[in-house]
Amino acid sequence: MEAVTKMASERPVVIFSKSSCCMSHSIKTLLCDFGVNPAVYELDEMQRGREIEQALNSRLGCNPSVPAVFIGGEFVGGANEVMSLHLKRSLIPMLKRVGALWV
Repeated sequence: MEAVTKMASERPVVIFSKSSCCMSHSIKTLLCDFGVNPAVYELDEMQRGREIEQALNSRLGCNPSVPAVFIGGEFVGGANEVMSLHLKRSLIPMLKRVGALWV
């Protein structure tokens, strides 16, 4: 879990993903379309990806485990939570607050 916390705090927006996951792709596309440059960790392409995925699942309750989105070092949730924030018009102000967007 310590590795996840460290990775999540390195950039304003961090996404733990799998290259074959369509929901992960949708969230990455949404954030990139806003102009965010997230750090993306493709768990299925990482040496310790399975270990990180287990930490996301057991410690943070990510089910499914990807996408797991961190904004400002804080766990926001998966695709449903990110889309919910977007629909409530809370996502962009949150991204601006952490310096991921400046317009």
